[in-house]
Amino acid sequence: MKLTIRDFNLPLKHTFTISYDSRDVQETLIVELQQGQHKGYGEATSNPYYGFTIENMSQALENIQEQIESVDLTTPEEFWAQMQPLLSDNPFALCALDMAANDLFGKIQGKPLYKIWGLEAKDMPLTDYTIGIDTMENMVKKLQECPWPLYKIKLGTPDDVAIVKELRKHTDAVFRVDANCAWGVAETIENSHQLKELGVEFIEQPVKADDMEGMKEVYQRSALPLIADESCITEADVKKCHGHFHGVNVKLVKCGGLTPARRMIAEAKRLGMKVMVGCMTESTVGISAIAQLLPLLDYVDMDGALLLREDIASGVTIDYGKVSFSTENGTGTTLLACV
Repeated sequence: MKLTIRDFNLPLKHTFTISYDSRDVQETLIVELQQGQHKGYGEATSNPYYGFTIENMSQALENIQEQIESVDLTTPEEFWAQMQPLLSDNPFALCALDMAANDLFGKIQGKPLYKIWGLEAKDMPLTDYTIGIDTMENMVKKLQECPWPLYKIKLGTPDDVAIVKELRKHTDAVFRVDANCAWGVAETIENSHQLKELGVEFIEQPVKADDMEGMKEVYQRSALPLIADESCITEADVKKCHGHFHGVNVKLVKCGGLTPARRMIAEAKRLGMKVMVGCMTESTVGISAIAQLLPLLDYVDMDGALLLREDIASGVTIDYGKVSFSTENGTGTTLLACV
C-alpha cells in the first residue's frame, strides 16, 4: 500500500461564522491510499477549536508511514484497529486514513461502500443547508441565494430569536438551530419555547460541552428536541449523552472515521436516541464518505462542499437537499485532475 498526503485551501463562498470561530478559507488534508490499481481517498479539515492543524495531522501520518504502507488491506475494520493505537492522540488524521481505507476497500471489492454494509439507498434524510452568523440582512441574502427545504441556522448572538423571526418571514422551510455552546441553561429553555413557535425542528448543542448537569435540566424542560455535537466526540460519549440530549450528531473527524462512527450510530439507536451525522466544511471527498451512512440516519448535515467556491473532487451530488450517489465504487469520490 502506498500513502500520499496532500493539503488544500478551500475558499468559501461566504465568510463562515459560528459562535466561536470565523473563516473565509477552510484548510483540508487529503489522504490517498493506493493498492494495486485502486486508489482510495479520505479527508480531515483543520479545526482550531479541537486543536488539529494540517501540520500536526500530516506529521502524525508521516510518523507511521512505514507501518501504513506495510499493510495489505483486508478489511477497513481490521486496518482501523491496527492504526488507532498509533493515532490515538490525533483522531482527525485517523479519520482521513480510515475514510481512505474504506474507499479503497470498496473500489477493490467493486461495490459502493453502503452496499458492502448491506444498506439500500432508500428512506434517506435530506441534508440541511447552513446559514452562518452574519448581519441579519446578510443572513436573509444567504437564505434567498440558496432556496432549500431545510436550513441549519447558526446562532450565538444577542439577537438569536429575532434572527429566526426575520428569516421565517422569507421561507416556509424547516429550520434547525445550532448555538455551538453559546447559550446558558435558562436562555436555552426560554428560547426553545419561542423557537418552537417559529417552526424550528430541534436545537443543536445549546450549552457548553461539559455542562452535562445544565443539559439535564434543559432536557427536562425544553420545548424542542436537543442534539449533542461538542458534547459527543468519542464512542464513550454516546452513553453519556443519553438522558441529556434526544440525539447525537456524529462527526467523522472527531471520532476517528467511518469505522467508529458506525458503532456510535448503532449505540445511539440501541439507546433510543436520534442520530445525525454532520460535516466540518469538507470537500466532496469527505461529503461522499458521510453519504454512505445516510440509510442509517434520522438527520444529516452534509452541505460542506456546497459552501465552497471551488471543489477539489467529484462524488455524490446534492440537489435541493436530496443526495445522489456517484457511479464510482467505494465512497464514490475521485480527485479532480486540476488538483
